[in-house]
Amino acid sequence: MNLLQAFLCPGILLNRQTVFCRIFSLVICMLLIMSVQGLFAAEKNIQFPKTIAWSAYPTGTGGYSQAVAIGNILQRQYGVNLRVIPGRNDVSRLATLRADRVHFSAGGSESVYAQEGILNFASKIWGPQPIRALMSNFSDSCSFTFAMASDAGVAKISDIRGKRVTWVQGAPSLNNATAALLSYANLTWDDVVAVEVGGYNASIDAVLNNRADMAGGACNSPPFLRIEASPRGLTFAQFSHADLEAVQRVRERLPWYVPHIAFEGPTIPEEGIEVFTSAYPFLVALEKSDEAMVYSMVKIMHTHFDEYKDNAPGAGGWILDRQKFEQAFVPFHEGAIRYYKEIGAWTDRADENNQRNLYRQSILREAWNEFLPSAPDGYQEFEEAWTKYREQALAKVNLITLGQGL
Repeated sequence: MNLLQAFLCPGILLNRQTVFCRIFSLVICMLLIMSVQGLFAAEKNIQFPKTIAWSAYPTGTGGYSQAVAIGNILQRQYGVNLRVIPGRNDVSRLATLRADRVHFSAGGSESVYAQEGILNFASKIWGPQPIRALMSNFSDSCSFTFAMASDAGVAKISDIRGKRVTWVQGAPSLNNATAALLSYANLTWDDVVAVEVGGYNASIDAVLNNRADMAGGACNSPPFLRIEASPRGLTFAQFSHADLEAVQRVRERLPWYVPHIAFEGPTIPEEGIEVFTSAYPFLVALEKSDEAMVYSMVKIMHTHFDEYKDNAPGAGGWILDRQKFEQAFVPFHEGAIRYYKEIGAWTDRADENNQRNLYRQSILREAWNEFLPSAPDGYQEFEEAWTKYREQALAKVNLITLGQGL
């Protein structure tokens, strides 16, 4: 006891009651410190490995820049490294997700096409995928519109007839979005000159090099600054929302695209321009993705929104108020739903819509499993037969087929 007394208060002789009181106080303090440290560690580290990875559009795009901004939050606040792996096309971004090389993918409409098993995902090695949503970005910009060289002489959408339009290899979401916007003016790819390019950035180069007159992309996509600064100049197409029949033609092709006023992007005036938009970036995982990681990713992006919203073009679109749970076309991951329920953002209508989307995926998966055993071997024959089979399966249960023009 004398040794303990000397340790606690050297040079002072303490009675037994005082010694035990001080020991008790010391133990309580240590337990409190350990408890706080444990909570901090749980909040900071246990939900993530040391490094996580996203796939995204190529460097220089809005999606890539936003991923980097969110990665800075993860590094500073949680000691977690976010690797952003650029994918030059739709298939490459989702192939890394399916192969477990990345945890999440921040892309665009390719996630819908993968869910549906159409376009580049209609092949035998793909088929309908169990895509799950985490968060959607509906920014003050737009997800996809036509950026035109000002010297191309396009005053209204119908003037696009006969112009040179980029067609991106391996990017069905971009090319089908182009076809949908062309349908606004009752035009198709047959009414324009398709200029084949190897990737998104290559489409910008094609306009700069006068090989093409226009390219598609997000209104605030940084590469469009290069067109604006070039001798050709930059002009964005405008799609009047007052033409209801034209709007309906676009939405029949892409039901997840909505009329939108864009305020953010080079040359866009203060009053904005009338365009269409969808979620971009659209952060997704797979059904099998770890629930704790999904929950943590959504929680961090929500709670730290104010810290990254101004650090990349369009990042403000991740705000909770713009998530559109009740209009989503892809079901949400259970980890995301758990967080949204926790903060009171998940409604009964959101759950009803989510159940419809899960049902749609189950019909597509059932159709795929029925189709495969007797499917033709040739690539083109396989795609054509599957496209017809899936449309019949969806129509049988009165679900939209997305068959027009695909």
